[in-house]
Amino acid sequence: MIDFQRLNLSQKEKYEAVLFSCPPRGCEYSFANLVLWGRQEAAFLHGCVAFFAHFYGRSVYPYPIGNGDRRAVLEEILLDAKERGIPCRLTGLTETDRAELAEWFPDRFLIRSSRDGFDYVYAIDDLADLKGRKFQKKRNHVNRFRAEHPLYEVVPLTVCNMPLAQHMVNDWYHKRMKEDPEGDYLLENLALARACRNYTALGMEGILLMDGGEVLAVTMGSRLSPDTFDIHFEKAREDVDGAYTAVNQEFARYLRLKYPEAAYLDREDDMGLEGLRKAKLSYNPHHLIEKYQATLSEDLYDL
Repeated sequence: MIDFQRLNLSQKEKYEAVLFSCPPRGCEYSFANLVLWGRQEAAFLHGCVAFFAHFYGRSVYPYPIGNGDRRAVLEEILLDAKERGIPCRLTGLTETDRAELAEWFPDRFLIRSSRDGFDYVYAIDDLADLKGRKFQKKRNHVNRFRAEHPLYEVVPLTVCNMPLAQHMVNDWYHKRMKEDPEGDYLLENLALARACRNYTALGMEGILLMDGGEVLAVTMGSRLSPDTFDIHFEKAREDVDGAYTAVNQEFARYLRLKYPEAAYLDREDDMGLEGLRKAKLSYNPHHLIEKYQATLSEDLYDL
């Protein structure tokens, strides 16, 4: 079997050297997401990186990345799944991956679109400037926020002010879980706690919106590719009108100023939630990263 291991923080540079050499990938391939969410493991094979992930009792193999011998890696994944006695499910395939898999293993995989997992990618200038009629409603939200909080500050998130962010986020989760006891907030809460503990080592960037010593909103992200940042977490006080729109815009401005090479923000997927899909579409994405999943045909009976 493949010797999959959890990535550790010291492997960030090694992993991102492979990731950044690839065409744009979905948010699930960011180093931070691999470390923060669930039980995810990786192995460096044949000049590539292979993955093994487990969520809610289901095991999958995110499509391998790298400029090495991906076909050899896929052959090893097929053998690994057989030795483990589990279905061979590949996830996170791009259109290029889909064509590649079909060419190398004709008629061996059932490949289907994963619309709920499409990433929403935005031009950083669009979110920073909110120009034009298509952003009129967003500008209105931001203007209301600024009118009600004329002295608000944009403060870079650091290890020193992290306790302020955590306090605000803990209040957010407490209220959400009280309103919706059946809601699934545990994984996100655990991931955010890990992000706060390892903020610097993960290469995270973030800001706070503050007014009178109070945190109104917090957001953080990390680099997904040389020109793209992945937005991992964004929380705002829901009793503050326009706070979400304001922190969205201010973080885009912050990143654009600090990293002039940044062109896009990946705001991840909508998980198939109707309200979240509507909200993400309302920001007029530059493009979506389409994704597919593939299942070995002989394993279909296990679905």
